[in-house]
Amino acid sequence: MRAGDDADSLDRATREFIAARPRLFGIAYRVLGSAVEAEDIVQEAWLRWQNADRADIQEPAAFLATVTVRLAINFAQSARVRRESYIGPWLPEPVDTSMDPQVGAERAEALDMAVLFILEKLGPAERAAYVLREAFDYPYKQIADILETSEANSRQLVSRARKHLSAEHREPVSPAAHRRLLEVFLAAAQTGSLSALEQVLAEDVVSYSDGGGVRGASKIPVVGRLHVSKYLAAFAPRFWPPTDVRWVEANGRPAVLVSAGGNPVALLTVDVSARGIERIMWVMNPDKLAPYVASLAS
Repeated sequence: MRAGDDADSLDRATREFIAARPRLFGIAYRVLGSAVEAEDIVQEAWLRWQNADRADIQEPAAFLATVTVRLAINFAQSARVRRESYIGPWLPEPVDTSMDPQVGAERAEALDMAVLFILEKLGPAERAAYVLREAFDYPYKQIADILETSEANSRQLVSRARKHLSAEHREPVSPAAHRRLLEVFLAAAQTGSLSALEQVLAEDVVSYSDGGGVRGASKIPVVGRLHVSKYLAAFAPRFWPPTDVRWVEANGRPAVLVSAGGNPVALLTVDVSARGIERIMWVMNPDKLAPYVASLAS
C-alpha cells in the first residue's frame, strides 16, 4: 500500500470516529456515571480503532460501539471495587446538557442524575444492556452480540434493569414543574424555613452529599422529611450567607450551582415526582465540579 493510501485510510477512519464520537461518549457516560472516565474510554476506543484492521470492518459505528461498551463494562467492574471505599455517598458526575440535551443518544433516557445513581446499583452488563436499549434503541440481537450473550439473555438483562428502576424511581414531573419546586426548595433552604421545606419534601426523601472526603459534606445520607428539614435548617445560617447561586442545566434538568468567593462549592440537583422532592443531591466533590463548571464556560 502506498503512503497516500495510508493517509486516505487514516483520514477516513478519523471522519468515521468523529461521526460516532458523541454516541460513544453517551454510552460510556451512562454506563460509568462519570464524564472524565467516559472520555478515557472514548480515547482508548480511538486508539483501538487506529490499530484495528479496518479493511475487514463493514460497519465502523457498530465496531466502535462494541469496543466502547466492552471497555466501559471492564472499567465499571474495577470501579465498583474503588467506589466501595469511596468516602460518603457516591453521586454521578454531572454533565452540561444545554448544548446536547440527549448527549449523543436517540432518546435522553438514563441521563437524569437520579436514574444514573440507581443504575450504579446494577451489574455492569445490566446497566449496559439497559443503556443500549432505552437510550440508543439498539435491537436485542445487536445488544446480545455486543455483550457476547444470547438474545434471550439480553432481553432478561433489560427487563431486570427496568424492574429495578421502576421500584426505586417514580415518574418525574414536567421540566416546568421541576423548576418551580426547585425554586421553592431553594428559597426554603436558604432561609431555613422548616414549614416550607416540609411542604415540598416527600415523606421518605433522602439527601445525599457527595464530597468525596474533600469537603465537609455529610458522610451518610439524611433520610425522611423531618430529619432532612431539620438538617437543612441547621446548616442554613452557616452555608448560604457567603454564597451566590446560578441557575444552570445538568443532565437535562434545572440545577443550581452554588459558589463562594467565585469558587464553586456545590451543584444542587433534585429528583421530583408528583409526591414532591424524592432525592436531594449535592455534588460537592471538587473533582466532579471542576469539569462541569469548565464545560459551562466553554
